This record gives sequence, C-alpha cells and structure tokens, in this order.
Amino acid sequence: MNWGHQLQTLGVVALAMVLGALIGLEREFAQKPAGLRTHMLLSGAAAMLIGLVDALLHYFLVPSISPLVRADPVPVITAVVTAVGFLGAGTIIRRSNSDHVEGLTTAASMLFAAAVGVATGLRQYALAVGATLLALATLRGLRYLEGKIHREPPPGPVSRG
Repeated sequence: MNWGHQLQTLGVVALAMVLGALIGLEREFAQKPAGLRTHMLLSGAAAMLIGLVDALLHYFLVPSISPLVRADPVPVITAVVTAVGFLGAGTIIRRSNSDHVEGLTTAASMLFAAAVGVATGLRQYALAVGATLLALATLRGLRYLEGKIHREPPPGPVSRG
C-alpha cells in the first residue's frame, strides 16, 4: 500500500472537485437543477476513477504477476461518460404542451465537468484548468450574447404609419 501515491491521488481528486465547483457555481447562479455539489462530485468521481485505474495498472505491472495480465483504462472513461449520460438525462425536461426543452446545457456542463475530472485524473492540469476557463466563458460569457440575440425584434416588414 503506497500512502504517498494515495495522498497524491487524493490531491488530484481535490483539484478536480475545485474545478468542477467553478462550473457548478455558474450553474448554481443560473438556478439550474444540477449545481455546485453535483458538478464537484462528478468531477471528483471521474478523477478518482482514473486514479484507481492508475493504481490498478501499477499493481498489475508488478513483475511477479503474469505478463499475460493486461489492464486497459479506456473502459473506465467510457463508464464515466455512460454514468454522466444517465445523470444528465435526468436534468433534461421537455414541456408536454410545447417544443421547449430545458436542461440541455446543464447536462452538457455535467459531462464537461466529468471530462475535466478525467483530465485532472490523468494529471493533465493545464488542459483541465484551461478547459474549465473555457466552460465558464461559454456558460457565463455567451449568456450575454444570447440575451442580445433573443431581445432583438424579429426581422420583418417595416411599418409605415
């Protein structure tokens, strides 16, 4: 049991949770159903799962174990995406009396938070931090642009009265 590796992985999980919290805070401020805690837990869980794969790879690469034993971390990432898809589907609501759909951006932000967790778990820190900043710019910054687009009157004939 390597305590140093476990504590390092715990630090990686904590960083992933902080980055997930930034995305979750934006969703919280927008009063969306999946907010701070959800995004933190998704990002942290993804990082921890990747950290566990790393621990498994180290465990199975010990020379005393058969060289026939192989481990593949890709199915873990696939499982993270599948689980987040299940959770994200729960945030999407379609109103029965209209074509209006809510929750798509929140579901996408949940997937993004999990991807940030995976990147953090793989110790791709610059990618994880940069992607978090891009997500915040997208979620918060583009809201202004969307507001401008939706407030402008639709183009039509000019009234001459």
